[in-house]
Amino acid sequence: MSVPVTNLILKSMEARRYQDPPTGPVRLRIDHNSHISLVQADSDDKLHVEFQFTTNYGALGVVKMEGTVWLSEAGAADAAKQWGETRNLPQAMAQQVHAAILGSCLPDAVGLAKNVRLPPPIPMPQVQVGGQNASAQTPPSDSPEIG
Repeated sequence: MSVPVTNLILKSMEARRYQDPPTGPVRLRIDHNSHISLVQADSDDKLHVEFQFTTNYGALGVVKMEGTVWLSEAGAADAAKQWGETRNLPQAMAQQVHAAILGSCLPDAVGLAKNVRLPPPIPMPQVQVGGQNASAQTPPSDSPEIG
């Protein structure tokens, strides 16, 4: 089931560095979290979802965003009622909402992180120079290839 996301608007964006950048290479854990804070039905088939997206760099810093996602799907009123009772959306709808949040917020998080000198929140391609097999390579991941 595909839930049509009709719009996504960011309301606030914040990037904070808590300490000076390390002088040498440091292994850093970067965590992403999207959190749904409110779900309301605008009609029987329209829904809006308020969210927070956070990229946490531990003691080094944080990037935070808040916004709203609008959906158009039959049964939206039932999904809002379910969320009000259980704080859970139907699985397919939740997956589409979180995918839309990540797809919109991660590119913005890259720019915000750069502005406050935090590392990019996504892996950067590895570049090898020289030799016959010189090319840009991305570390292996579970993400789909697009091309």
